[in-house]
Amino acid sequence: MALLGDLVIDDVTVITMDSGRRIMHDAAIVIESGAIVYVGPRVAICAGLAKRLERMPRLPGRGRIAIPGLVNAHTHAAMVLFRGYADDLMLQEWLTTKIFPIEARLTSEDVYWGTLLACAEMIKSGTTAFADMYFFMDEAARAVRESGLRASLSVGMGSSAGGADGPDGFGTVLERGAALCETWNGAAGGRITTMLGPHAPYTCSAPFLSAVSRRAGELGVGVHTHVSETFREVDEIRSTYGMSPVEYMESSGLFDVPTLAAHCVAVSDDDINILAKHGVRVAHNPGSNMKLASGVAPVEKMLEAGIAVGLGTDGAASNNNLDIVEEMRLAGLLHKVTRLDPTAVPAHVCLEMATIGGAACLGLADCIGSIEIGKRADIVLLDFKAPHLSPAGIADPVSHLVYAASGADVSAVVVDGCVLMDDRKLTTLDECEIMSEVERRAARLAEGANVK
Repeated sequence: MALLGDLVIDDVTVITMDSGRRIMHDAAIVIESGAIVYVGPRVAICAGLAKRLERMPRLPGRGRIAIPGLVNAHTHAAMVLFRGYADDLMLQEWLTTKIFPIEARLTSEDVYWGTLLACAEMIKSGTTAFADMYFFMDEAARAVRESGLRASLSVGMGSSAGGADGPDGFGTVLERGAALCETWNGAAGGRITTMLGPHAPYTCSAPFLSAVSRRAGELGVGVHTHVSETFREVDEIRSTYGMSPVEYMESSGLFDVPTLAAHCVAVSDDDINILAKHGVRVAHNPGSNMKLASGVAPVEKMLEAGIAVGLGTDGAASNNNLDIVEEMRLAGLLHKVTRLDPTAVPAHVCLEMATIGGAACLGLADCIGSIEIGKRADIVLLDFKAPHLSPAGIADPVSHLVYAASGADVSAVVVDGCVLMDDRKLTTLDECEIMSEVERRAARLAEGANVK
């Protein structure tokens, strides 16, 4: 697959998500060497550019809506292997009795194939970039490289793993995470970036978090972690350390480096002020939080405090899909019913979280998250010619996208100007082969872990 592409998307409605949140009708997008060089009215394309257009491949835009590529700000991609294994359980029971035992049987090739399946699923539902934290991340990186997607990858680390709190200190597990950064940061033509991944306050000691922060600073990367996912977590950390998980992580110095914090469900006003003070970015996971009955993150308060908030699916074992279009709708509906306020988290905010907010979570807001000149050409086309999207002529396209559309309406996906899918057909991955291989591997894992 070519790393960079030239492409024209013609006769399309563009939801730009630029600073003016402009929506352009009868527009064209011109891409050269993977970057957007023109977005605007078709009739306004200058003569010099028009000459170059003659040699460029085209994607038809009529009846389609172009949006910035969606960003999955928090997931565990290879957990698609466990989709449907352990449903309708509380988080701690789900983890300790079901997920941890089956994860212990994972091989690096399992993670490779699981990540390939996740990439196929995300492409087909309009995700162009994602933040992933898991095991065997070199194999996950290999899958991302082959898929054509953009990703920020991190090794999930805890101070109970690799003898981190033992006589060998933090070296084993921490350097495993650092090695991923040293090998893969900037790989695949810049599509792959990296972070360090300390798992959560309840699996990481304060000295370990301090060591992670120092190493991240040395490497010039951020960190990706879970924070205050449940009220039980808050109670446990407060009982042990006399402070909230957010305060605990601040006191360790973790927030001294750019931090992506997943969940932030059980956070107080004081916690929110701390997150805002340190510029911590938050990945909101409404589907997973609802399914695990973890609670509802105070997203409006975080946005009002100036915190960058993106949307994540979490892993497919707790969701059970990787569809960010669905997460937009869930986010809008969840906060309305929680607040008993139909104006809470309106459609445009949901789309912001899924695009430019998610880009900020990955530290990539300067290059993706909106359709404007100079940014990378990560673009999704949705087909609005469908019964459940009719009538489209009287609808606000953003509202229609959030409340009426689904991931199945995504018709084409472009990353760095390269077409990864058109007319629902993947161009970089063989989904039949991937699904067949994953079925075989998942059956082996389930049998060995005695998962019912």
